[in-house]
This record gives sequence, C-alpha cells and structure tokens, in this order.
Amino acid sequence: MSQAWFQHTFSRRRFQTQSQATAIAILSVAILLILGSLYLSQVAAFAITNREIEDLIARRDEIKQQNEQLIGEIASFRIVPRLYARAVEIGFRPATNDDIEYLVFESYNPNRQTRAFAAAARHSAEPAASDYDETFGGWLQSQFDLLRRQFQAFGE
Repeated sequence: MSQAWFQHTFSRRRFQTQSQATAIAILSVAILLILGSLYLSQVAAFAITNREIEDLIARRDEIKQQNEQLIGEIASFRIVPRLYARAVEIGFRPATNDDIEYLVFESYNPNRQTRAFAAAARHSAEPAASDYDETFGGWLQSQFDLLRRQFQAFGE
C-alpha cells in the first residue's frame, strides 16, 4: 500500500498537467506584455506626430500673419502721395510745357493699322456680308441663300 500511495503522490501525469497550465499562463502573460508594449509605442508615436503637426500649424499661421503684414506694408508704399514724395526726394519734379519735346517723323502714319485692316478685308475670299434685314422673311431668305451656297460648294 505505501508503494501505491507513493506512486499516486508523485505521478507524472499530475505534474505534467500542472506544468502545462503554468506554461500556458506564462506564455499568455508574455504575449499580453508584448502587445501592450506595441500599443504604447504606437500611442507614443501618434502623440509625437500630433505635437509636431500642431507646431507646424502654429508656424504656418505665424508665417501667414507676417505675410499679411508685409502685404499691408507694400500697399502703404504704393500710395500716390508717398510715391510723389519719394520722387521729389530723389530729384524729380512735375513736367511743364517747356520740359516736353515732341519728335516729328515724316514717314510715320498714325492710321496705318486701320489701312492694313481695310486692305486685309478687301483681299479676303469671303463674300461681303449683306445688309442686315430685321424681318423674318429677310432671315429666312439669308438662310435659304446660305443653304444654296453650301450645296453649290458641295457640287464643285
């Protein structure tokens, strides 16, 4: 009887079951610790990124404010009384009739663009536009003439 009791007390299966449960518990705790540390590292990285973004937004707003101040300062330099005063400071003065000299060119034609346009209109292959007739019959006649010209051009 003592031998059976001894074998029953120190049975291998009993220790094996307890050691498996202990190993699973230790492994579960290790996995939870690893997952927890990964989560904390991600949260810390997210917080750092958000802080950097907030700093960049604050810097952008500061630069925008400086830009608006510079635009206002440039606008104040462009007002006419200030430009006039600055011109007087550096030695300019308003021009009088005695200061103005006119140059006359014998071959210059001030109407040259009008003449060039008229010559181009004469050389155009398009027929001259007919007079505008504001009646329905006139509009219908012009549409009929246009259709007839298209058929004539198609036959050529």
